[in-house]
Amino acid sequence: MVLGSSSFTSTKLTSLSLPSHKTSENALQRGASSFKFVCVRASAASSVPKARFVARRKESVSVRQLERPLIEYMSLPASQYSVLDAERIERVDENTFRCYVYRFKFFNFEVCPVLLVKVEERPNGCCIKLLSCKLEGSPMVVAQNDKFNASMVNQISCTNQSDSLVQELTSDAVIEVSIEVPFAFRPIPLGMIESTGTQVLEQILRLMLPRFMAQLVKDYQAWATGDTSRQPLGTGKI
Repeated sequence: MVLGSSSFTSTKLTSLSLPSHKTSENALQRGASSFKFVCVRASAASSVPKARFVARRKESVSVRQLERPLIEYMSLPASQYSVLDAERIERVDENTFRCYVYRFKFFNFEVCPVLLVKVEERPNGCCIKLLSCKLEGSPMVVAQNDKFNASMVNQISCTNQSDSLVQELTSDAVIEVSIEVPFAFRPIPLGMIESTGTQVLEQILRLMLPRFMAQLVKDYQAWATGDTSRQPLGTGKI
């Protein structure tokens, strides 16, 4: 094909006609309205109040060493861990567990968190990290499952003094939750919501950590005396 003047003879200037001033003005008004609507929606989404709850607790217990040292027990791979409480904990794979936290009340709504946690082995113990959390309980509570974020880390360690008959076992846990405040709760001052939520988390740690540590000590004693069954010790009750 050769490009020459005859190549453009079919093009008509009328096909390139510009819109009238009135048409352009209407289009601009529609565009401005659409932009304003999008901005209002974005502003509404960003203005949803969020509450933040943070709780931390450190629990230590003295453990008398038996024939097999505590540090050796704490160095076991996660695949050899006992679930401690079969009513509350189930193994998903070698180092992942599902935990059913006790039901509690939050502003008269029943809440039961279900946690998926991963155990990471450390030289003097392990670190339990939250992978995901699902809320069960009242319908309003269940509706919040896509409106909150949660994190939890529990560092479990022991002292490494081979010449001491008594070792210290420590659990250092921190929980943080960020949640969009449901519409029904928005008349309540945000500070009150955050204070109540933090108190609930603190209460959970205050109840669960001592119980967890007591079960851990009993499991160590069973392991140290040669009990290979390592049966769960808990009954699901506080």
